[in-house]
Amino acid sequence: MFSKSKINEPAPKAAEPERPKMPDPVAPKPASDFMPSAPKVKAAASVLSSDLTVVGNLRTTGDIQVEGTVEGDIRAHLLTVGESATIRGEIVADDIVVNGRVVGRVRGLKVRLTATARVEGDIIHKTIAIESGAHFEGSVQRQDDPLSNGRPSAPVTPVTTGPASAAE
Repeated sequence: MFSKSKINEPAPKAAEPERPKMPDPVAPKPASDFMPSAPKVKAAASVLSSDLTVVGNLRTTGDIQVEGTVEGDIRAHLLTVGESATIRGEIVADDIVVNGRVVGRVRGLKVRLTATARVEGDIIHKTIAIESGAHFEGSVQRQDDPLSNGRPSAPVTPVTTGPASAAE
C-alpha cells in the first residue's frame, strides 16, 4: 500500500553490485493489502458475582448469569440462576435455567429447574423440564407466547362481594 521513497537515498556504488537483502528472521512480516475482518464473536454472559446484591430491574438482549442476589425484575435472552443466587422478582427470558432460588413469577420459552432449584411462584412456559430434587411451590401454565405480559388487553371490571349498597 505505502512504500518507502528512495528519492533521498544515495545511489548504490558502481563498483559493488547490489546484493539482494536476506529477510530478517526477527522482523515482522509485512501486512498484506487485504485484511480479513475479525469474526463476529458472541458476547459473553454478564456475570453477577456471589458477593453482589442488586436492588432494581435488569434488562438486556444478551445473557446473564446471576450468582448473587437480585431484588427486582430481570429480562434477558438467556438467564442462568446460580446455586448461590437468590432472585426476588419476575424473571422473563427465552431460556431460563434455575439452579438457585427464585421468589416470583418465571416466564420463559424454555424453563429448566435443576435438582438444586428452589422456586416459589408461578411458571409460565412453552416447554419446561423439572429435575428430580427441585423444590417448586406455585402453578405451572403452558402458553405459546409466555414472554407476552399475559395481561388482558381490556380493562378488568372489579368484582365486589358482600351486601349491595342502597345508593345506586
